[in-house]
Amino acid sequence: MDNKLSVCIEMLFSDLPFLERIERTAALGFAGVEFWGWQDKDLAEIHQKITKLDIELAAFAGSNTPLNDPTKTESAVLDIKKSIATGQKLDVRNIIITVGQALEDVPHTKQHDNIIEVLQKAAPTAEAAGITLVLEPLNTVVDHQGYYLASSYEGYEILEAVNSSRVKMLFDIYHQQITEGNIIENITEHIELIGHFHLADVPGRQEPGTGELNYANILSAVDKTDYDGFVGCEFRPSGSSEKALDYVQELNKGRIK
Repeated sequence: MDNKLSVCIEMLFSDLPFLERIERTAALGFAGVEFWGWQDKDLAEIHQKITKLDIELAAFAGSNTPLNDPTKTESAVLDIKKSIATGQKLDVRNIIITVGQALEDVPHTKQHDNIIEVLQKAAPTAEAAGITLVLEPLNTVVDHQGYYLASSYEGYEILEAVNSSRVKMLFDIYHQQITEGNIIENITEHIELIGHFHLADVPGRQEPGTGELNYANILSAVDKTDYDGFVGCEFRPSGSSEKALDYVQELNKGRIK
């Protein structure tokens, strides 16, 4: 997994102009960048920059319409398809899919089934484009109160029902440590369903080494699998972005114990 790291430039280098964040990421030797919503970005400039710097766009967020709302099924599908079309222009690898806030007046099973339906309808478009939709569970304890999908295990159930090689999970280690723990066993048992990772330490959502997670062991466990995707640095640096990212690079190469 050496040098298969991407940097979320929404959280890192946040004091710099957006395109300069891509430049700084490339200068540090990272293989990819990622960001959240694409709708407010100058996509032509971003594509030109990543092409010039020979850095990959690992992921961006691509679902604004709730997938769990049965009254918005077709809108959610269209929303994802628009993101896929945008992703083709930018040569993105993954599109991050969030599902929306839980609906108190709709049965849980109906929301669950609706997420499956939306992803099944969007999957052929993703397959044709060669882009992977990565479904993201989020913790509802600290950061995302009321979000529908907290459990990775429910996420796996959804993915197995969708049954597409281009619909997988974004396993955010920070979120799942808060929600479930048991990180290494969870990852290794379900690695074939995981298409992207995010990392940050707990508590505080800062870089590895600031909290309770043993990232040397976690990254080593991932490295022993057949996973060949990106691990995204999505955290708030405790000091400078450069120093925090340098630590992650060294950790990933196995030189920090």
